[in-house]
Amino acid sequence: MNRMHEIDYKIFGDDMQFVEIELDPMEAVVAEAGGMMYMDDGIEMETIFGDGSQQQSGFLGALMGAGKRLLVGESLFMTVFQNQAAGKKRAAFGAPYPGKIIPVNLSEIGGELLAQKDAFLCAAKGVSVGIAFTRRFGAGLFGGEGFILEKLQGDGLAFVHAGGTIMQRDLGPGEILKVDTGCIVAFQPSVDYDIQYVKKIKTAIFGGEGLFFATLRGPGRIWLQSLPFSRLAGRIFAAAPQRGGGGREEGSILGGLGRMLDGDNR
Repeated sequence: MNRMHEIDYKIFGDDMQFVEIELDPMEAVVAEAGGMMYMDDGIEMETIFGDGSQQQSGFLGALMGAGKRLLVGESLFMTVFQNQAAGKKRAAFGAPYPGKIIPVNLSEIGGELLAQKDAFLCAAKGVSVGIAFTRRFGAGLFGGEGFILEKLQGDGLAFVHAGGTIMQRDLGPGEILKVDTGCIVAFQPSVDYDIQYVKKIKTAIFGGEGLFFATLRGPGRIWLQSLPFSRLAGRIFAAAPQRGGGGREEGSILGGLGRMLDGDNR
């Protein structure tokens, strides 16, 4: 079995990060279309179906692998950046919004990682980028972020992006952590993922946390983010000027309920 390309890297920045990857001759990295920031002369780009991993065999296998990506809202195509020069070359990939880039060596965590859609940034060529379904029907029906996750497999480096500040935590056997569904970035397959209903209806309706939350049960490693993109986008939309001019007042005593009753008739 061919191993993944063993790439070197360095992460720059604080809140708006990018990762610079150093490629030896003929080494390559695969990334989502549109993620490239810059690259040295001598690196060649190639658009491919799917991820170009060794697990896919022939055109039909590549086509099926790429087709699965449509289920998580991704493009059929990815881009391979290969160093075709004689010496070392570098390519960089930027984060799509404020947060952190998390390097994950798949060989150190059992060769597989489950991540929320849109979390994947880039990886050493040979890493398989597929899909996985949550084990529980409730997670799929009420999870908010969808029951289809990205599945990264291989023994090389993969880079995922998360919003805000990142927390990495190792859960012990049977240890449970309750999390807002949008705050989950990634976890090992050994972690059991499910969705639970908020039992107190007053808390669910007026508490601002929603009707459901996720439960993560160990053993396994998890990564959480403090600022999901959906939360960031919601705050920006709420603060933007509405029809008729003027933005929403941040200090409204009624908060979200006040915005529903402030006379903005459609």
